[in-house]
Amino acid sequence: MSQAFADQTVFITGASSGIGAEVARVFAAEGAQVAVAARRADRLAALVGEIEAAGGTALAVECDVRDRASINTAVAQTVAAYGGIDVVLANAGFGVTGDSARLETDDYRRQFETNVFGVIDTVHATLPELIKRNGRLALVGSIMGLIGMGNSAPYCASKFAVVGFAESIGYDLAQRGVSVTCINPGIVASEIRSVNNRGELTNKPDPAPTWITMPADKAARDIVRAIRRRKATHVVTGHGKVITFIARHFPRSFRFLARKATGGKGRKGLEKK
Repeated sequence: MSQAFADQTVFITGASSGIGAEVARVFAAEGAQVAVAARRADRLAALVGEIEAAGGTALAVECDVRDRASINTAVAQTVAAYGGIDVVLANAGFGVTGDSARLETDDYRRQFETNVFGVIDTVHATLPELIKRNGRLALVGSIMGLIGMGNSAPYCASKFAVVGFAESIGYDLAQRGVSVTCINPGIVASEIRSVNNRGELTNKPDPAPTWITMPADKAARDIVRAIRRRKATHVVTGHGKVITFIARHFPRSFRFLARKATGGKGRKGLEKK
């Protein structure tokens, strides 16, 4: 593997599993010093041990993105250890799902605290370091931040916000030498679909069909490549590219298919209630 990020420092939130952990492994293999941030200290310690055993350099920084002080501490620990930050991946997030007619405002508020305000706070906490080094900032959106889907209103709304935020700050930060990449994954192997609406990991099996699920290590390599190239936006997974293409160019057909995918609910279904 190339050493494209040799001697650079990468700060990753949501790094205890899934995409975040795999991206950390790829960056470390490409020569980066990796600071992995998340709430689960035991998972972070295991990941650091694995990276170091493979010859890489890593630091575990316990962090809850819902708490700005926690992010500030994690960033300060990273800078103290490595002298600065060159790349940031704001990856922490989870999904609140369910029939929007039955969800409450607090469900949306809880979703936005992590997926939106956690991302914004991560950006502001790391931005001074990125500006110093003409760094790279990557935010993890979703293809569900490009298309709406039934039974996923809080999650889609939060990811639409991330996508819009990324595009907007991209213009502002370009003037300061910082690139912004919005990563929009489709279905990637992770724990996100086994987490409940309160952000708690459950034993619920992943409902996503295995034949369409991209392995996290493959997605991670794709993500790191997009960040290296300073791409403005990047859709991960082939099915994600197909779905967003259909939604953009054939919106009526997409809405028909989306209603079928969520049990055929739509305007007619609502009228029967």
